[in-house]
Amino acid sequence: MTLPAIKTERLYRQISSLISAAIARGEFAPGTLLPPERELARQLNVSRSSVREALIALEVTGWVEIRSGNGVLVVNPLPVKPAEPEDTFSLRDLIKARQAFEAMTAELAARHGTAEQRRELLEVAHQLAQYRVNDDEFLREDKRFHLLISEMTGNDVLREMMEQLWNRRKSQRFVRLENHFADRDFPQALNHDHQMIATAIVQQNPQLARDSMALHLQRVYDHLFDS
Repeated sequence: MTLPAIKTERLYRQISSLISAAIARGEFAPGTLLPPERELARQLNVSRSSVREALIALEVTGWVEIRSGNGVLVVNPLPVKPAEPEDTFSLRDLIKARQAFEAMTAELAARHGTAEQRRELLEVAHQLAQYRVNDDEFLREDKRFHLLISEMTGNDVLREMMEQLWNRRKSQRFVRLENHFADRDFPQALNHDHQMIATAIVQQNPQLARDSMALHLQRVYDHLFDS
């Protein structure tokens, strides 16, 4: 006899499966609000951030509608055939991976960046500071800033890996997470971080560059999952 392989499912997917099953059983009626994040986290004995990621997944697959500031509504009517998620990676893991990876690239950029690249980094940081809202123009310059730092490592593989990490922000789940929980003026706080990171790299201070980048991505994580 051949036994089936045991699948390890990410926590947010376990939570979303439990909630969608409860909705299907009628425990949460169509057109009504789900309990608040904190209450769901308490009942399930998980973190609030895990619940938030599960709710984003439920919205993408068509079970709920997140109304920022007003709760999470069970859709009415329920989906006949819920959509399949386009990806399964954890959004929290994505930000934490970027935090570890980009702290390293910032340190290497401070060590190996050229004088020309340092001048360009200051120009990009200055350009970023002109943007006040979380729109496409800001995101375009933000991408340019982070990719330039990876280029300053002098390692083409690290540059390619940074682009792959960045492009995962295009997933439906990440876009909805930002739309619901990133304030439009959030770039103002992020741009303070960008200036700190750029200054540390230009001053060729590897430890400060590493610490500034790690703090920057921790701020992103806290804002999206703990606000």
